[in-house]
Formats: sequence, C-alpha cells, structure tokens
Amino acid sequence: MRARHVKKTPHSNKKKESPAENPSRTHRASFKPPSRSQRTSFTPNLHNLLARSPIHAICSASSLPSRRTSTTATQIAGAERFRRRRVRRTWKQTGAAVSHDPKEERKQSKWREPASVRAGCGAKLDTFSFFQQEEMADAILYGVVQTIIESLGSSTLQPIGSIWGVKDDLEKMKNTVLAIQAVLQDAEEQQVENHQVKHWLMNLRDAVYDADDLLSEFTTHVLQQKVMDGDKIVKKVRIFFSSSNPVVFGFEMARKLKAMRERFNDISNDRDQFQLKLVGCPLETRVLTRGRDQTHSFVTDEEVIGREKDKQAIIDLLLDFDVEDNVSFISIVGIGGLGKTTLAQYVFNDEKVQTQFELKIWVCVSDVFDIKTIVEMIIGSATGEKPENLVMDPLQNELRRTLNQKKYLLILDDVWNEDSENWCNLKRLLMGGAKGSKVVITTRTNMVAEITSTISPYFLKGLSRDQSWSLLKKMAFKKGQETINSNLEAIGMDIVEKCQGVPLAIRTIGKVLFFKKTEDEWLYIKNTKLTDVTQLKDGIMPVLKLSYDYLPSHLKCCFAYCSLFPKDYLIDKLTLIQLWISQGFIQSSEESHEVEHVANEYFMELLWRSFFQEAKEHGGMNRWFKMHDLIHDLAQYISKIDCILVDSNAKNVKEKGHHLSFPFYNVSFFEENLSTYLRALDLHGLNMKMLPDTIGTLMHLKYLDLSSNDIKVLPRSITKLVNLQTLKLCECKKLRELPVDIQKLVSLKHLDIDGCENLTHMPCGLEQLTSLQTLTLFVVSKDLVGSSKHCCGLAELNKLNDLRGKLEIKNLAWLKDATPEFKAINLKEKQRLGGLKLMWNSEGDDGVDAGDDENSMDSLQPHESLKTLVVDGYMGVRVSSWLSFLTNLVDLYIYDCKKCQYLPPLYQLPSLRQLGIWRMDGLEYMTEGDMNDEISASLASPSTFFPSLRTLWLMDCHNLKGWWRSVDKGNEATTTSTISSSSSSSSTNHYHQHMPYFPRLASFYFRDCPKMTCMPLFPNLEQLQWGNSSLKALEETIEMNNRGGRASSFPSSSSSSSPSFSPPLSKLKELHLFGIEELESLPEEWFKNLTSLETLGIWECPNLTSLPEGMSHLTSLQTLKIRGCPQLKQRCEKENGEDWDKISHIPNLKISDSLF
Repeated sequence: MRARHVKKTPHSNKKKESPAENPSRTHRASFKPPSRSQRTSFTPNLHNLLARSPIHAICSASSLPSRRTSTTATQIAGAERFRRRRVRRTWKQTGAAVSHDPKEERKQSKWREPASVRAGCGAKLDTFSFFQQEEMADAILYGVVQTIIESLGSSTLQPIGSIWGVKDDLEKMKNTVLAIQAVLQDAEEQQVENHQVKHWLMNLRDAVYDADDLLSEFTTHVLQQKVMDGDKIVKKVRIFFSSSNPVVFGFEMARKLKAMRERFNDISNDRDQFQLKLVGCPLETRVLTRGRDQTHSFVTDEEVIGREKDKQAIIDLLLDFDVEDNVSFISIVGIGGLGKTTLAQYVFNDEKVQTQFELKIWVCVSDVFDIKTIVEMIIGSATGEKPENLVMDPLQNELRRTLNQKKYLLILDDVWNEDSENWCNLKRLLMGGAKGSKVVITTRTNMVAEITSTISPYFLKGLSRDQSWSLLKKMAFKKGQETINSNLEAIGMDIVEKCQGVPLAIRTIGKVLFFKKTEDEWLYIKNTKLTDVTQLKDGIMPVLKLSYDYLPSHLKCCFAYCSLFPKDYLIDKLTLIQLWISQGFIQSSEESHEVEHVANEYFMELLWRSFFQEAKEHGGMNRWFKMHDLIHDLAQYISKIDCILVDSNAKNVKEKGHHLSFPFYNVSFFEENLSTYLRALDLHGLNMKMLPDTIGTLMHLKYLDLSSNDIKVLPRSITKLVNLQTLKLCECKKLRELPVDIQKLVSLKHLDIDGCENLTHMPCGLEQLTSLQTLTLFVVSKDLVGSSKHCCGLAELNKLNDLRGKLEIKNLAWLKDATPEFKAINLKEKQRLGGLKLMWNSEGDDGVDAGDDENSMDSLQPHESLKTLVVDGYMGVRVSSWLSFLTNLVDLYIYDCKKCQYLPPLYQLPSLRQLGIWRMDGLEYMTEGDMNDEISASLASPSTFFPSLRTLWLMDCHNLKGWWRSVDKGNEATTTSTISSSSSSSSTNHYHQHMPYFPRLASFYFRDCPKMTCMPLFPNLEQLQWGNSSLKALEETIEMNNRGGRASSFPSSSSSSSPSFSPPLSKLKELHLFGIEELESLPEEWFKNLTSLETLGIWECPNLTSLPEGMSHLTSLQTLKIRGCPQLKQRCEKENGEDWDKISHIPNLKISDSLF
C-alpha cells in the first residue's frame, strides 16, 4: 500500500494565523517502485535531524491534512501499496505547533500527549485514534477519481498525448473513469451486502491510486522541462526529449498509460455483472432508504432528563404572539442523537402548550420531502382520519379548511429538505391559521433552519456532566436502587465524558452497562472506543450515519478526510481548504470559479449541516472549528479503509490503507514506508537546524511545512520541487535568506514567511511566480538591488496581483529617494489583498527625512477593498490622504509614528470596527477638521460619525489635546480644549449638547494621554479602561445627562433600524481607573446610570480617599478590585472600615496595597 500523505500532529492546539496553505496529496507508486536504496535515500539524514526531539507522526496514504494549524497540527503520511508498502503520499511529523499562547492552547483541547512524548516538547501533541469497523464507504476514493478525471483533461497532459502518441488513450481512459465514477454511489451502497461489489471497489481503489501516481509522474516531467526551458515555448521535440534517455522515458510512459487504460477497461467491464445504477443527480434528490422509525408526539416527563431550560426556551417562543405573521416558524437544530425529537415531544405535551392551541399536529417528515405525503399526514394528525385517494388539489383544499382561522401548533420532525422552492410550496398552504399559530421544525442542518425559520434557530446543546450522569444512572441501574458503588460512579462519570452530552450515546451505553455489574466490566467499557463495542456501534452509528448518507459525493470525501485530525482539534479553515485542494477533492465546474472559493463553499456546507462547530473567532471572522467527538467517530467509521492508525509496534503499513496516522516516531518505520511519492510533508516545530539536500528528491511534494525550526539556510535542492504549491516557513526566526532560484518553484501558490525576523532580503525571481496567492512578508534589503546577494527590489511585487491574505512590507525606511520603486509595487491593483502592514523600522529619529517617508507612503496606496491596515514607524508629518478612501477598512492600527502631526478624516469610514493609535508623540489633535463640520454631519445622520466603530485604543500619545483642532471654521485660536475649560458659557453648553458621539463604541482603552481634555461622547460603552490621563473627557460623557438637550439620552447601539434610547453609560459592564493622581473622590452623579456595571477596578489612585454613597445603586456589581490606593484600602477594611457598608454586598472583593 502506499501512503499519500504524511502529517505530523503538533503539540499545540492553536497556531499563529497564517494565510492560506495548499498542501498536497501523497501518491503511491504502482508501476515501477523505486529500489530500496532509492526509497530510503532521503530518510536516514532526515531521521537524524528528527531524532533530536520526540515527535508524533501521522502517515496518510491518500492525503492527509498536513500542517500546523490552529491547534495540534496532525501529520499524515501516505503509504503506497505495491507488494511492499511504502509511505509515498504525505508525511507529517507530530511536533510542537506554533502558537500565540501555548497555555491557552492547552486549555482549548482535552487531548493530552503520552508522557513519553510530552517529556521533550514544550507544546502539546495530539494523536489520532481509529477504530476497527466493518468496511464502509469509499468517500475519499471518489475524490481521487475526480482528480484523475481532471488530470486526464488538463492542459498540462494534453500536449504530451500528441507527442507520445497516446492522445486517444488519454481520452478513452478519461471516458472509462467517468463511467466508473457514475456508478460509485450505487456500488458504495451495495457493498454492505454484496461482497463481490466490495472486492470490485478494492480493485478499483488500487487502480485509482496507481493511476494518480502515473499521471503525477507525467505532470512532474512537464514541469521540469518548463523550468529547464525558462518557460519558453520551443519545439515540442526539444521540450519533451531533451532530458537524459528521453526516448526510453517516452516509450515507458506510453506503455504504462496503455496498461493502465486496459486495467480500467477490465474494471469497467466487471461492473456490468453487478448491474450498478448510474447516479448523475445530486444525492439530495434521490430517494434514500433510511433506517429510522417514524416518530410520534408522546413522551412522559420522567423520561426526559436535563431539558427543562430548553423546554422553557421553546415554550417562550411558542407563546410569544407579538409577531407580524399569523403563522411563525421555529427550528430546533442539532446533530443526530442530541434529543431534538424528545425536546419537541416534551414541549408538545406541556399543559400550557396544550391549552394555548386549538389544533396540535405532529408529522414525522424524514426521508423524502414530498408535499403531497406531508399534507396527507397533517390532515390525518389534525382530524384523526387520513384522506385517501385524493390528488393534490382537493388535498390542499382540505388542508386549508382544516387550518383555517384556527390557532394551531404543528411539529415537523426530522426535516432534511434544503430546497427552498419545495419549502415555499408547503409553507404557502400553512399560512391560513389564526394569529399565534406556530410551526416547529427539528433538523440536523442549519441550512434547513435558514430556509424554514422566520426567527433565529434554537441550537440545542449537549447535556451537562451532571445531567449526563443522571441519565446514565437511570439507564444502567434498576429503578429504586439507592446505593451505588462509589467506584462505579467514578468510572461512570468518566464514561459520560466520552458521550459528550449526547443522550442517544448515553442511553445506548447505559443499556449495555445495565447487564454489567463488576468494576472490571465497567472499566472495559470506559477504556474501549464506543464503536468497538458491537451494541454501541449498532445503536449509535446508524443514526449518525444518516447525516453522512445525505451528503453529496464531493462533500463525503471532504468530510471523511477530516478523520485524520485528532479529537477536540481546532481546525483552521484555511488549512483544511488547502489540504482538500491538494488532494484534488474540489470540483470547479466553471473556470471563472476559483477552487479556493469553491472549497470555502464546501466547508460552509459542512458547517451548516452540523459537521463542524464554530469554535474560535479570529480577525473578525470565524476561522477555527471543531468536530463533535461523535461526529469525529463517524468520520473514522466511514473512512476506515483509507484512514488507519498505525500501531507503535508496526513494521510497515497495513496493506489496504491509503491515509495513515501514527502517534509515534520510529526511524525504521519511516525507512520502510517513506518514498519519493510523498505529497505533503510537515516537519514544523522540531528545532531542526538544517534540511538535507535530499529534500529535492521528493519530486511529487505539494505541501511542505518547515515552520518554527532553527533553519538558517534552505538547501538549493529545494527548488527542484516543481510540484510544490505550499511552502511554510513562518516563525523560522533564524532563517537568513530564501533560495536563490526561487522562480524554479513554478507551481508555488503559498509562501508563508511570517515571523522570519532575521530574513535580510528577498531573492530575485519572485516576480516570475505569477501564481503566488500568499506572500506574508517582503523584506527590503539594506544592500543595493542586484548585489552579490541577489537581492530584489519592491518592483518584484509589480505583477503579483493575485496576492491575497496579508502582506507585510518591512524596512521601508531603508529606501531613499525611491518614489519610482514604491510606485512599481502597484498595491492599488492588488484588490484581493485583505491585510497590509507597512513598517518603516527607522533605527532612530535623527537623519530621517520626513519628506521621503511622506512620498513613499503616498505611493503605497492600496486597493479600496483592503480590510486591515497597520502603519508602523512612519516618520512623516502627515499620513497620506488615501486613508480616507479605504471604504472597506475594518481594522486600522497606527503606532510609533512619532513625528506625525496630522491624520486624515476617519470618521466617515463606514466599515471601520477597530481603531488603534499608539505612541504618536507629535499628534495634538485626532483631526484637523472643524468640529462644526462633524456636528452638522452627526445631527443630520448619527450613522455618519464612526458608524461601525466598536473598539478604540488611544495610548501613549503624550501631546494629544483633543479630537478637533478648531470649533469654528477658519478660527484656529478656538480649540476644543479651550471650549472644555469654560463649561459655564452658553456657547459651551451648545457644543456639549450637540457634540458628536460614537453610536456603537463598546470598548475604549485610554491611557497615558495626560493633555486630552475633550473628545466625542461614548454613551454605549460596555468596557472602559482609563489611566494616567485627565478625567475631563470622561466627565463630559458622564455629565451629559445633567445638561438636557439631545445628549441626555442616546440611541442604543444594538438597534440601528429603530433605535431605543438609553442614558449615557447605562450599558457599561467594566470600568477600570488607574494612575489618576488628581482623583480624590468619585462623584455621586457618576453612579446614577451605571446600572449594568459588573466589574469596577481602581489602581494607583493614591489621593482617592472614599467611595460614594451611590455604590448602592450598582445593583449588578459582582467584582470590586482596589489596589495601590492606601487611604481607600483602610476605609474599605472588612467590618471596621468607614466604607465597608458601601461594598459589603459585592460578592468578589479584591483589595490590597500591591498592584499584583
């Protein structure tokens, strides 16, 4: 068997954000396996390097996600199958993953590495677990078949067909494979009961992987010639016959292709005897034979455990009659076995519900969403008589008569329909009920909920640990049994952890334990995978597998592939997408649709069908995801043939596996199983100091992760990897340079060098990598462009207009009088670029020409689609005006621009959500504009003043005086700071009453701006940190409610369409004051509106002597922290302090002299 992918499982469950990666598949060699010396030529040196640190490795014969992702990077290797097995697809070593916060990562995942591995690694390792089950679906096989079809029709192979005289063979083979693909669906279903079909599929699998290797060999040869000829079109004869022994190679390839075509012909002929059906339509449109019984409406209260809160939440929705439509629709969403039907029954039989609805109807939809059948069932449930022999028109009349002007409750249980047209056709017939009628839909997919629900879906969660134990006790012990062995209880609590709160799993395991009386028997269940116990497998898997059965084939292979990640693994969406692409799982029907876009749609479909759970948000979008443990078990269950856990005692790879996962490092194992057919290789986090030259022998490699190692220089042989699509070097802090001939990596799409802080320059030739989509860092060299170091200039970025993700350009200060070079970067044309970081990195203020910096920044204008901009170390006096035109900008951070005095107007940026200004010593005012202009705009439409801003940082700006320089057009003498100092005048009150305010600002961090006295109001804050600064600007907002006028109440930030008005700071939940020496007392009026305040922190306010009586108004306050306030500490002394009565009701008090 051959392994297609080797993947290493990193210790840490999280990784520094990196742009998209495109790992590749591993392949197995099927025709002419390399000799043992060839096969192991790479491994001995590599093993010597790896042996320095303990690691986990994962081998995947087909292709495994190889990368260091968000959590534990799991590594996979692919072992090829040809008499002797050898890992050829991908090899991924389990090492330490790079993480922003290793401690946080350990919290994220329950998985813990074995002690033997843990000893030598700082980060957490994860392993994969696979269970033995009868052979199931061939999900990944479908993906590889699709890859072959695409390869056979590719523009790369078509020219070879003509030159080698095998054009007809390529076309015929493609047609044969297409015909086989069309019956795969039916073969998958038949193999469960037909062993001959199963054997046919095994033969097909072997042929498919062998063909994939052969076609990869052809493609590699073409790419090599492309490199040799500098990508110029020359005579075909020279292109294909200029290498050593070309005639032999050409004849050999033609012979192998013809042999492979005949092999597929034999397989295709064999299929006829099984009468396999063609499946040319999506799976959703087919009639599935499902193994679930029809549900009904009845359940007793004592049968339901742990769903009281859920029941009440649904009842509240049912009894909410203040809705626009007469009939409203509510969806209950969750994975199979979670108890959606039980919850619906629980609600249906509630006394309050029974009395509120005139008609109560239960319909189990399941299987096919046939409107006629559903209408018949609704009528039958409502009237007690099922209509017979009626066609659709009289049926719909009968239904509408039945529901007409009656307040009804209809439960549609187990709905799978994702066709909005079908749903609308049914919905139209249900709308005649009286006001307050409700339809409840239970479904496994959020997609169904989005189509059907008129209000937000109710996402059902698992039972708590205690609730799970209560349910297990009920199932495992006889009714009335009062005493339970404490040891059995401890074991039982561990068992319910495995069930992840899923009632079906708990009930099934409880039924098994009912007949187990001894501790040993319970321990066996605890220590055995759920799917290794026949009774559990038969009780749980069929229910979960229904979700898988309903997937179309292209999603089946993507889901099955995820079994190679360990349980509780934080999956980075971008990484997974690129792994799918590298395996050829992504089908793009139109050339205009990029595979990355299609892959993202695949992922979102799986997410909406509840195969993934959103786990962590990063950069304003959900990027990290998990699989529920039982869904992970399902993935392993259906991918068992292709995905195998290699036992630590294994000498070589199990014969039938194509994706291998192994949680150990063993030199002899790799010597036996690795070969040049690797498609993905992950060696990140292993403290490697060098990479051997033999890396260049892995000619089929598409994905290489060397991140977080101590490599200083890469071997030149790495440029022989003409298939390489993804090269990850992030956090290689000692790396000094990239390969000189980097342009030879003609397939490279993703180059991740984020965090390579010692990189001194960029190599010439980058501009030739026109397929490059990811380039995270560009380092401007101190040396002249074209020097002996082969340094390239910024002009190399000119043609790279397909760049996306983020780009950091470093050391801009080293370029002098280089306006033409800055313009040559052509950032304005890079419309897919999402994030841009411009770093000047001046080594000192002296000698910096502000004009140079301003000219350079003016020439660096990005496309208006940019989402994130960071400006660091800029020494110009004025920030470029183009900043005001970035209408899609979401995040803006400007820091260490110490000479900058002027910022362009930012208040009308419609999408800006986060704004950070740090260490701007020269900045006196946030805007040079007149406050009247912004007042006028704010009065006309409050949404024009920072309409989306949620978080604001103003820090270490020691000369910042106010927001606006002037309050009257053309009158520079009247500043906002002057206004604020004379608050008694009627003019001042006018400005206070009409001062612009941040409509959505939720978090404000204000520190070390001692001169700041006036700024826009921030009435809707939820979190405020104020330190080492004057309280004047804070007082302006707090005291606005005492001055009357518009400022006495503000539109709530939570509702933009019809705003509700609330007092200033009434939403504030956290308030932290620190380093304010002028603060002697907290004014009583401050606390009148802080009704939502939960946390109050006061640090280093040495002159603060007392707390106000208004502390009693803070009814929501849960935590009070006072540190470094000696006088206040004394007054708050427990029982004896003068202010103790003011704070004694607060649950969490932390008062001390120390700051820590």
